[in-house]
Amino acid sequence: MYAKPDSTTMKARVAKAGDAMDAALKSLSYGMSDDERRLSAVGLDGMRGANDPGRPDIAPNIAPLPDSAQRVPNEVALGRPSRQEAEAAVRTLLRWAGDDPTREGLIDTPARVVKAYEQIFGGYRTDAEVLLERVFEEVEGYSDVVLVRDIPFYSHCEHHMVPFMGLAHIAYYPTKGVVGLSKLARVVDAFARRLQTQETMTAQIADTIESILQPRGCAVMIEAEHLCMAMRGVQKAGVSTITTQFRGVYRDDASEQVRFLTLVRNNKG
Repeated sequence: MYAKPDSTTMKARVAKAGDAMDAALKSLSYGMSDDERRLSAVGLDGMRGANDPGRPDIAPNIAPLPDSAQRVPNEVALGRPSRQEAEAAVRTLLRWAGDDPTREGLIDTPARVVKAYEQIFGGYRTDAEVLLERVFEEVEGYSDVVLVRDIPFYSHCEHHMVPFMGLAHIAYYPTKGVVGLSKLARVVDAFARRLQTQETMTAQIADTIESILQPRGCAVMIEAEHLCMAMRGVQKAGVSTITTQFRGVYRDDASEQVRFLTLVRNNKG
């Protein structure tokens, strides 16, 4: 049988640990601002009670998340690195790969990579919903399907940061009007130019169209080749991945799905 713990001994150990924590907090106060010293002086009890609603004398040390938290969580949590920090990170990767970032061919590579990333991942700075806000209502009563197919895109796998690319096909049944055709392609780019999975990207495009245009139905199909499968791992080139999302009448009526797929595949070898 286990011996019953000595409560007196346990209390002494907890008190000793608390004293040690307080001493550590005081040792870290060198160079702190007055506000930081005030917070550190709260000690172990203050740290335990910082999120306790019964301790109004201690302000919670957690900032509220802004609206952009869902779009760029790392920027919110850590702060966006400077361009110099980003270039230093590229130099670190070059050294890790086994090359010399100071040699002639690589000396400007960090700056080029950071500049390229601004374009490749420009989707983080694009609000896809705004792209669809302008609707043209004068369409002479047109209410049949609008299909834009073979929209090329380039994205990056969020698991390995390796490209995947392919074609997107979008169809919708307008209700209040139609949107500029180029805007559908821009919506694809807005989500493609982020670290992505193909499945998530397909759903995001459909969600945005459904939310802003409120069509009777929309369908999204993406077919792509993933270099993370071709260049590494199983190393199988030429493999195509297809994902779809059906909303509204496309979800409820199988014949509409057949029509969509027929239109997408029409005149294709």
